[in-house]
Amino acid sequence: MAPGIGPLGTGDPRWTARAASAAAAIRRSLEADPPFKARVSFSSGADSAGWNAPPLDPWLEQAMQEASLGVFGREGVSMGVGGTIPFMAMLGERFPRTQFLVTGVLGPHSNAHGPNEFLHIDYAKRLTAAVAQVIARHAASEKDNTALRAYTRGRHGSEISQSSE
Repeated sequence: MAPGIGPLGTGDPRWTARAASAAAAIRRSLEADPPFKARVSFSSGADSAGWNAPPLDPWLEQAMQEASLGVFGREGVSMGVGGTIPFMAMLGERFPRTQFLVTGVLGPHSNAHGPNEFLHIDYAKRLTAAVAQVIARHAASEKDNTALRAYTRGRHGSEISQSSE
């Protein structure tokens, strides 16, 4: 469920190509020695850097697996797609330790971005239920963290500092 490029969920920037460098390498390769005296030119258009999801925290991995089993009857899987979604790279840069759950509704035969693209309603409902379960799990853990901070503050007179983005 965690998108990335290269080994999924590693958060390792080595596995995300620099857009301009990748486009230049492709151009060199395609234009270097075309066969049969063909003229080849390459223009990349708008270069966009990829994004590699940070490693999943154990709570998120467990919550996603439980939600997937409960709603779909099987374990969740990770797919390295959608890495060029521009706002994910921006969010990842701004909040490097944040956990992301990026999903889509590419259900059976949805034909994404095609002329006959459609939304599979049953799949969308089930995905929404699974995401709701993950959010509920997070809310419960935040409630537990708030109670722990209140307990710690009352017991020790000061709150344990927690770094947050």
